[in-house]
Amino acid sequence: MRHTPHYLMTDPAEVKDLIRNNPWATIVSNTSGGLVASHYPVVLDESVTDDDIVILSHFGRPDDVLHELGQHEILVIVQGPHDYVSSSWYAPGDIIPTWNHLTAHLYGVPEILSDEATYAMLDDLTDHFEQHYPHGRSLSEDEPGMRRAAKGTVGLRMRVTRFDARAKLSQNKAPEVIANVTEHLGEHNERLAEEMRKHNADKLGRN
Repeated sequence: MRHTPHYLMTDPAEVKDLIRNNPWATIVSNTSGGLVASHYPVVLDESVTDDDIVILSHFGRPDDVLHELGQHEILVIVQGPHDYVSSSWYAPGDIIPTWNHLTAHLYGVPEILSDEATYAMLDDLTDHFEQHYPHGRSLSEDEPGMRRAAKGTVGLRMRVTRFDARAKLSQNKAPEVIANVTEHLGEHNERLAEEMRKHNADKLGRN
């Protein structure tokens, strides 16, 4: 990503929150056959309580082979709320529009999980998402069948060795412009507006 110091996210806790709130990721590998990209959910390994970022995911076969999974570093891209910012929300004379976003690039070499660990991860992953639904399901309803289905997947655990993250949220604008952009975005993208309020709290007088 473009090096823009005033948009940098350097706090691992902020990056962890971005992953928690936006679990659908793009995973890119530079393989012997060229670049390969896939899309899978990722969750944090919440047993890691320090600043280390460790993510869990799974690949459907044969994506693991296409990615040469475990043989090299991969890039996991997590995208938070984002939207177009019209220059009509700026002061007169400021006519360059932009795009506000929260994005993290996570790098590491994934550890391939055993069949048993993969199933346990899939069980936890399903429970993690199903808990938000009133009649959420569980793999335990048909464990033998689910274990057979799980053989079509490969689980992975990746400790993030480095990350490059941005929260580009109009921090370079005057307080009145930030407030105006936030108000307009709040009409159709409240998640992004809330991030703008949080990251610009000092300028908006919300300490």
